[in-house]
This record gives sequence, C-alpha cells and structure tokens, in this order.
Amino acid sequence: MSKSARRLELGDRSIVLVGTAHISPESIGEVSDLIREERPSRVCVEIDSGRYTSMSEGQGWANLDIGKILREGKGFLLMANLALSGFQRRMGEGVGVRPGDEMLAAVKAAEDCGIPFDFCDREVQLTLKRAWAKSGLWNKAKLIASLGESAFSNEKLTELEIEQLKDRSELEEMMGELADFLPSVKEVLIDERDRFLATKIFEAANRVGLALDGTEKRPTVIAVVGAGHLTGIEAWLGKLQAGSVSTDLSEIETLPKPSIWGKVAGWAIPAAIVGLIVLGFFKSGTQASLELLLRWVLFNGSLAALGSLICLAHPLTILASFVAAPIATLNPFVGVGLFAGLAEAFLRKPRVADFESLADDVTNFKGFYRNRVTHILLIFFLSSLGGMIGNFIALPILATRAIGG
Repeated sequence: MSKSARRLELGDRSIVLVGTAHISPESIGEVSDLIREERPSRVCVEIDSGRYTSMSEGQGWANLDIGKILREGKGFLLMANLALSGFQRRMGEGVGVRPGDEMLAAVKAAEDCGIPFDFCDREVQLTLKRAWAKSGLWNKAKLIASLGESAFSNEKLTELEIEQLKDRSELEEMMGELADFLPSVKEVLIDERDRFLATKIFEAANRVGLALDGTEKRPTVIAVVGAGHLTGIEAWLGKLQAGSVSTDLSEIETLPKPSIWGKVAGWAIPAAIVGLIVLGFFKSGTQASLELLLRWVLFNGSLAALGSLICLAHPLTILASFVAAPIATLNPFVGVGLFAGLAEAFLRKPRVADFESLADDVTNFKGFYRNRVTHILLIFFLSSLGGMIGNFIALPILATRAIGG
C-alpha cells in the first residue's frame, strides 16, 4: 500500500485514506495504482461535482458576467478566487501538473475498473463565501494581500518540496502558521472541510456495507484527499463511528448570518460623518458645516480616484470614482468600487480574448493589468480601498474641526 495511505477499520468496513499533494506527479501515480491494485468497493475524492466538471471540460470563464458579479457584491470573492487559481496554476507549471490532477486520475481509475465513486468535498464557492463572511475587514484585507503575494511571487516549488508537503511535520507547521495568520479562514478551509469530507466518506462506507451485504469480500472505500486533511478526517471518522457526533452538515452548508454588530458597523462611518457635519453647523454655522462637508468629499473622493488612477483606469472611470465615493460612503449597501468597476466595464468592455486568456493572465501581475476582466476587478478593489482610507483620514480631521469649532 502507498506510503501516504492510512487504513482504518470501521466495524465491518475498511476505509483507506490516501494523502496527496495537489500538484504532485507522484501522487497521480500512487492513487491510480492503489485503486487498480486494491479494487475497492467505492472511491471518494476531495473535489465537488462543479469543480470536477470545470477541470475535466475546461474552465467556463467565457460565461463570466463581470457586471453581475459586481452588482451582487461578489467582486472581492472573485478576486480571491482568481488569485488562488493563479497561484495553484503557477505552482503546477514547474512540474507539469495541474492542481487536482490526482483527483481526476482517481476518478479515471475508478471508471476504468467499473468502481462507483463519490465527489465528497463541499462546493468550492460555498467554502470561499463562508471564509469571506466569517472574516472581518482586517482579515479580508490580509486574505487578499496573501493571495496576491502568492499569485505574483516568482517562487517555484521543486518536486522534492512538493513531496515534502505530504510530511506530517511540514503540514503541522503550515497549519499552525495559517491558524495564527488567518484563524477564521483556517477554520473554514481546513477544519470545516475535515468534518465535511469525513462525513461524506463515512456515509459512502455505510452505503457500501449495505450494497455488499452477503458477500465475502470486506467492503473497502478508498478516499483520496489532500495530505493536510488526513489527521482531521481520521479524528472525525472516529467520532462518527462512535456516534458522538451527528452526520447532519446543515450548520456548515449555509452562509453564517451577519451579527448585529456587523449590521450596525456598516452604518457607523456614515452616521459619524453626518453627525460631525451637523455638529459643525450647530456650533459654528452654515459656513463651517459646508467646509467640513468639502473636506470630507475631497479626502474620500480623491483617494478613491487615486485608487482608480493607480490601476490606469479610463479617465471617466477616475471621475466616476471621485463623484461616487461620497455617495457610496453614505449607503453601506453599495461601495465606490461598484460604481468604478461598472464604469470601467462599460467603457472598456471585456473582449473574447480576455476570457480566453484569463486562466494564464491571473498567474502574473502584468496579466492582471492587461486582461480587462481582472483590470476591472483591480479598479473595483483599489478604488474601494482608497475611499475607505479617505474616510479614516477624514474622520479625525472632521472631529477636530467640528468639536474645536
């Protein structure tokens, strides 16, 4: 049996967990050989059906509606998704492997052997949405910055370093660093998926037991998962077998509801700005109130426009960023990035070539600027960031002027 595999005995069934590195050529051979040699009753893979279709039939970027994504408030989510995609693609280029190729190999081996298989991972978009929803503003910024650094870094892993990703000490160190840097993200990407994967594997094993009832061969399930999930999945399987936890996953299959503080926080900055301008009026009259309003508009609008300028946006997009920033600040349901992104999408519509080259362009910084889809997202992000910084700079200045008179 493979050195990266663990065999667990759960009642009258066996579960073989195979830990892989997602960009490892060796992992592809290991999982294929093990499935063909073991001839299990069922195969489980750490992938969802949507991602499998995307990988096996090609990434459907041509169907991407950038305007709709911005209007639905998913711009930051798409940026994170593309940055992660670029990082994984670039890491795999050095060894000629795409991230997840070992999962495709496992499915193909199962099909060749006539073995049923299950997609056992949580839908990737739901996972990203939960990670985003459970992260505060600071953690969101850290997540985008971390993904951007990874996507545009020139670092490439050697085959030896890739294989070391299966090593327990290496994995424990990486998981510890992730937990310290982004605890909410680690909870969603690792801990919740450990539970999800274990539950789906456990349920698959139970179905196998029923399906093979009366046969002499001991029912066996091979589960192909990332090596970082092995320990967590094994622990959850033990709990599921003991009956100490439920197989109900509804708690981690929906988006968390926003907290009361989260709802209130959205109105905090608009309320503070309006309150300070009104205070200036009552303390020093109309002239002082208008002066405070002008200062805020200049700080907020100028830095939002600067964000668009840094992205080399269309001149009218830069103007739209300046004008829209104060309006967006007073309405937490929209953001200046929405106006700026939609303006750029209208003025410089993405071309067919942009969608065709998107998978390659997200692997480098120049590509992000050159491709009109990712260029729009950069404008969305930096104009939003500029407007936010403008508000944080303006608030103490307004407070000093309003209170001091």
